[in-house]
Amino acid sequence: MNTDFRQKNKNRGHSLLEKIVEAPAIALEKTVDESKKIASAIGKQKTVKKAEDYWHLLGPGLTTGAADDDPSGIATYSQAGARYGFRWLWLASFTFPLMAVAQEMCARIGLVTGRGLAANIRRHFPRKVLYFCTLLLFAANAFNIGADLGAMAQAVRLFVPNLAYGVLVVFFALLSLILQIFTTYKKYARYLKFLALILISYIFSALMVGLPWRELFYSTVIPTFTFNRESILLVTAVLGTTISPYLFFWQTSQEVEEEILAGKTSVKSRLGATDQEIKKMRADIWSGMFFSNLVMFFIIAASAATLNRYGITNINTAADAAAALRPLAGEGAFLLFALGIIGTGLLAIPVLAGSASYALAESFSWREGLYLKLKKAHAFYGVIIIATLLGIAFNFIGLDPIKALIYSAIANGIVAPIVLTLIVLISSDKKIMGDRANGPFTRFFGWLVTGLMALAGLAAIISLL
Repeated sequence: MNTDFRQKNKNRGHSLLEKIVEAPAIALEKTVDESKKIASAIGKQKTVKKAEDYWHLLGPGLTTGAADDDPSGIATYSQAGARYGFRWLWLASFTFPLMAVAQEMCARIGLVTGRGLAANIRRHFPRKVLYFCTLLLFAANAFNIGADLGAMAQAVRLFVPNLAYGVLVVFFALLSLILQIFTTYKKYARYLKFLALILISYIFSALMVGLPWRELFYSTVIPTFTFNRESILLVTAVLGTTISPYLFFWQTSQEVEEEILAGKTSVKSRLGATDQEIKKMRADIWSGMFFSNLVMFFIIAASAATLNRYGITNINTAADAAAALRPLAGEGAFLLFALGIIGTGLLAIPVLAGSASYALAESFSWREGLYLKLKKAHAFYGVIIIATLLGIAFNFIGLDPIKALIYSAIANGIVAPIVLTLIVLISSDKKIMGDRANGPFTRFFGWLVTGLMALAGLAAIISLL
């Protein structure tokens, strides 16, 4: 009995000793687990904080890039995919750096000089050149506004066929005008920024149709080109809708608007740019242009994987593409594609009207800026109103949307090379830009995109004669 008692006490001793020995290990394990949880939570907080900081960094570059994928652009990209399949996917990666360099030069001009693009051209070049470019820009943008309004109306009618086409055109035009004229720039800029996210719908709609990723990769990295009239016209159309003159004027003026919003209300206070401002601008520009070209890539891919595969090779409008997707890709892809048309139209129409207004107002030294009230900038807002009203009128006089885009393409084909030449000259001039003038890399790509746009414009004009 004593032996059993001693054995029990011995066992208890061992058990107690084990607990004493194991206690620090258990405590340490719990501490490690808690530390991992805390570290994970901190990591998530840091990730969220980085995402928030990145979102706040984005501004004019994001909205300008997103506005480039307007309903007219969607129709062009859809036609490329429907007619030629995946063959032209490489254009998305090809145009990305060219577009980014062009927009960065414009943004830098705005940041350093504190003035819009037209105001800079007016100061350093003959005014006749500026007047010629801005009048053609106004005409091209009015045609484009008309085509976009029509595309948005057609997209809504895909959901509710009984709604009157004309009523929808007027509704979207009035909605755009009200937001531009009666909303403060701070709220309006935030509205445009969030509206840019609608473009994600095109990425999702493409992912829903089941893409052949190996073929996509091959078509993206290995360029193919056929030298015939149709191919040249298509490349010209893609270049024209991706690298458009209205984006140059809008980008420069929005950089100025952002500085005014920050309290720099005089030109003198806006002169020059810090390293931090340049770094922020570049991140914004390259992010926005990448997003724009990524959407272009997925629109071509979705159209190629569905429309081209089933022999639907003729797409006239963005709404046609959405309607054709419905039986082939399902309701989900159709819904996202159609909603994207409406959203991008709401984003692009203010940019088209606004860029024309900035250009004309700066050309004739009118008071300009979305930060101003209507009563303080009658002429500036008057141009926006007239451009939008002309867009409405084009939909009531029987002007075919494809013809409107052709007229717009011709005007842009003439304007783009001239304006790009002036942009490269201004942004390379150290007397104007100081130490923020173009370096060799930017100058090379600036002249490259200018030359390509000149060839594209010439090809478009010759082919349409």
